[in-house]
Amino acid sequence: MTRRNTDMSGRDFCFFLTVALVAFIHCTPNAHGLKWIALTKENRHTVWANASACKSSQLLVSPQKSLCKRNLDVMPAVVESTTVTFDTCQDQFQDRRWNCSSIKSAPNFSPDLDKGTREAAFVQALSAASLAQTLAIECSSGMLSQCGCGRLPLEDGGKAPSNEAREAFRWGGCSDDVDYGLEFTTRFANGPLLTTRNRDNPKSKMNLHNNIAGLKLVESTVKKRCKCHGVSGSCNLKTCWQALPNISVIGMALKRKYSGATEVSFRRTVVRRELVPKDPRLKDYTQYDLIYLTPSPDYCRQNFRAGSYGTRGRTCNRTSPRPEGCDLMCCGRGFKTFVSEVTEQCRCKYNWCCYVTCDECRHIVEKDVCL
Repeated sequence: MTRRNTDMSGRDFCFFLTVALVAFIHCTPNAHGLKWIALTKENRHTVWANASACKSSQLLVSPQKSLCKRNLDVMPAVVESTTVTFDTCQDQFQDRRWNCSSIKSAPNFSPDLDKGTREAAFVQALSAASLAQTLAIECSSGMLSQCGCGRLPLEDGGKAPSNEAREAFRWGGCSDDVDYGLEFTTRFANGPLLTTRNRDNPKSKMNLHNNIAGLKLVESTVKKRCKCHGVSGSCNLKTCWQALPNISVIGMALKRKYSGATEVSFRRTVVRRELVPKDPRLKDYTQYDLIYLTPSPDYCRQNFRAGSYGTRGRTCNRTSPRPEGCDLMCCGRGFKTFVSEVTEQCRCKYNWCCYVTCDECRHIVEKDVCL
């Protein structure tokens, strides 16, 4: 009898390993549900021309694709919100050890945004808040057909509420459509987290909570804005509407929540398994708070397995005691000061008519860089 060779060759083994890896990736729950924020890297003008663009997108999951097909003209605003998320995150953390630079690797997230960290909590909440804010403002700007001006808190036929009567204002104008922004974002951002295979995943529960926290923050930042009417700007009467602040205001508020985020663990309670504070001495978190599952590294040294790029080569401020200061930014390793001469235009004058002349000024610039 001829003996059959059952040994696996090196080539066969590599093929088997590749197939297994691909299967693992596709079967692993999309527990963070944040692949969609990489939409900012796609063509922002023509990619959503028809429903086939939704179906073919590798960055959307099934519930999002269905929503996309029914709301094609909303998708450019969704893409715009992802750009806002990228820019706001990096702006808020530019002076921290973790500076949100890893968000640029989306949808291939590094561990700092893929392991249920405090940073992942911030990005999750910010992405939801950015989408809701972008949609609400585009609605009131007349950019979207599905929505328009937001609701006004009408009372007494549109007059000011009684406790504010002495301010002499009437509700009017076009308020940001916060209701539409919150409703669409809830369906779009929460969709990947509510699928059957993700519903009981601890990280899905964490991210679902942080999505809601981001939306609650947006809802709480609605403010009254007014325009005066009267002779010579006397402001005898004001017309007021409700508006959302600039995204930087929302980003700053989320950054404060990031600093006070609660570490949680997945435990069985009397009714079901839930996310509860890891430290039993802490009071329970609210729907307005950020939560996280995994402690973050200190981000001092490069450790790609932990999602840390380190701070070597980062610019710091030697005189500041704050996070951007060299003592904190450089983690005690010290810093080096580079001196350079910069030439700039100065003492510019307008000459009649019609040109500007400037002198050239040279000055010394010092730049402190972490070792």
